[in-house]
Amino acid sequence: MRVIHRYLGFFLAGIMAVYALSGMVLVFRTTDFLKREIQHEKVIAANLQPEQIGKELRIKRLKVTGQEGSIISFENGTYDQASGKAVYSKKELPFVLDKMTKLHKANTNSPLYFLNLFFGLGLLFFVISSFWMFMPSTSVFKKGMYFTIGGIVLTLILLFV
Repeated sequence: MRVIHRYLGFFLAGIMAVYALSGMVLVFRTTDFLKREIQHEKVIAANLQPEQIGKELRIKRLKVTGQEGSIISFENGTYDQASGKAVYSKKELPFVLDKMTKLHKANTNSPLYFLNLFFGLGLLFFVISSFWMFMPSTSVFKKGMYFTIGGIVLTLILLFV
């Protein structure tokens, strides 16, 4: 068990670092922390209704702020109904961090979702195999059980409070 635990730990060290960093960045996803403003110009279908613009531009919760003729204004941009041209700015993470967070949030619609499943199973193995690292009669194991109970209590508090 120790040998598998050790080499699986070495093998997964890189992806664990990616998940640790991207997890910390995701905590700040509702803020502009580490994000920079990027200007976009995109031609989409003409004559879209205001509700359809956000869907086409992939902007969640797009809110129209006004309309003058064929120009529809929204927060951080405009859309010309006549030509279909949209000019807007979006705050985005730097390239590498953006890729890391997308990997972290992958679901079954992503081609890499199997990696998340494999990584989850690897972490579950680490949890289970750690109980076989020391003999149950040793003081290290007994102290480890106190830490385990403390960790479970903390987890339950975080989940239900």
